[in-house]
Amino acid sequence: MDTMDFAPELDQPVGYMARTRAWYLALGYDNPYRWAHYLDVPFQPLACKLSDLTLTLITTAAPFDPAKGDQAPRAPYNAAAKFYDVYSGSSDQDHDVRIVHVAIDRKHSPMTDPNSWFPLPLLRDLASEGRFRLGPRFHGAPTNRSQRQTIEKDCPEILARCREDGTDVAVLVANCPVCHQTLSLVARYLEANGIATVLLGCAKDIPEHCGVPRFLFSDFPLGNAAGKPHDPASQRQTMALALRVLESAPGSRTTVQSPQRWSDDFDWKLDYSNPDRTPANELARLRQEADQAKAEIARLKAVSS
Repeated sequence: MDTMDFAPELDQPVGYMARTRAWYLALGYDNPYRWAHYLDVPFQPLACKLSDLTLTLITTAAPFDPAKGDQAPRAPYNAAAKFYDVYSGSSDQDHDVRIVHVAIDRKHSPMTDPNSWFPLPLLRDLASEGRFRLGPRFHGAPTNRSQRQTIEKDCPEILARCREDGTDVAVLVANCPVCHQTLSLVARYLEANGIATVLLGCAKDIPEHCGVPRFLFSDFPLGNAAGKPHDPASQRQTMALALRVLESAPGSRTTVQSPQRWSDDFDWKLDYSNPDRTPANELARLRQEADQAKAEIARLKAVSS
């Protein structure tokens, strides 16, 4: 074996914080976002075997509502389709939940298989095999740029619902960059209150910058944290590894990278929110689209408050 047969230069995780900052500066916003960052990270060891514990799924995917406009795969960002309050759904039923976030990789991810971002059917199967007890509900965490709102409003509400359900452990599945921060904050909060967690995500830098107890990183385009689309073997392997991380992490800030590869072509990593690959007229159009979305979000939050 040639020890100098190095991997391609692009075979490394996308730096989403730096890429996002460059993207918004290119759009004309000169107030770069400050990502959550902590020194101390809570950690809750499992109290007993996972098979004796109750597991809950936490998602940032939004329930489909046909009255809220286009939510088809790869549809343009639709701020009206987002949700702004914690919601819950029965774990023993199927649900149509979709990714409507602003910064999902709409070019390289087909977004046609919800099992890639909402692994509830797989969790039901694993529970029936005796791997764990599945909680009666899953919970939806709103994706907020406001860290204060996530910490002071949404985290306590999710904890209260988890306690109602007898939750011992939680699997959290992130989608867009801010989703990764939101669920990092939720994981920290749950862990500090006695519920062990594992976060599944496709952005490595954001959870590690925030500081999370356990993190399974899949080097896939955003929106596929639970495995490759239309690939049950990939999805089962991803969840099996996440559960192993949940059970065996020696302490906080444990990151494990999935051995799976999206493809042999790494060019997708250069396409995501890259101003160097975006014509000036397209940047101008996207700035206008972003301003309209911000206005719509402000309106919707005012209505819901």
